[in-house]
Amino acid sequence: MHLDFTQLPTFLIACAVVVLTPGVDAFLLLRTSMRAGTKAGLWALAGIHTAAALQVGLVISGLGVVIARYPAVLTALKWIGAAYLFYLALSITRGLLRRNQAVESGEVAADRPFRQGFLTNITNPKMLLFSLAFLPHFIGTGHPAAQLTVLALVFLAMAAVWELLIVLAASSMGRRLRKPGVTTALDAVCAAVFLTMSVGLVV
Repeated sequence: MHLDFTQLPTFLIACAVVVLTPGVDAFLLLRTSMRAGTKAGLWALAGIHTAAALQVGLVISGLGVVIARYPAVLTALKWIGAAYLFYLALSITRGLLRRNQAVESGEVAADRPFRQGFLTNITNPKMLLFSLAFLPHFIGTGHPAAQLTVLALVFLAMAAVWELLIVLAASSMGRRLRKPGVTTALDAVCAAVFLTMSVGLVV
């Protein structure tokens, strides 16, 4: 089974740009890890990449193309994703207004982080569309299915390493910066980011 690695350097550069661009996953991992620690951050990371692997798998299997042909499916995912991001922003804001540390930590940061990571990613059609639009450009002369699989694994591995660093750094900083002023500022920023991304996903 032939694989074409001639475009791998270009692919790695493109992946690095995409991976390093802040998104909802990075902010979710940052907040979860700082507020609830390394274990919660790792569970959120596992949820994110479980969803990402499913979406990439759809593209490789060809189902992604079928889904993309039916706008209603992507529209439904878009609205679900926007609603979930809005829910996260609302939950964080509600915790801020209550000014209760225990409630804040329990509602969003530590409450089932795997589910949060999974839902945040699986309801965002951007990953599916990105895979459809991005990965095929680097197939080259290789076997399509095998080439897409290798490219997808490389991309997911790069994203996982970067996001793991976010989890470890955030949890480490969280132990030193777990002060009311710092956590309040972090919550306010994350709520604003989630709300902005929710609106952006719709429009």
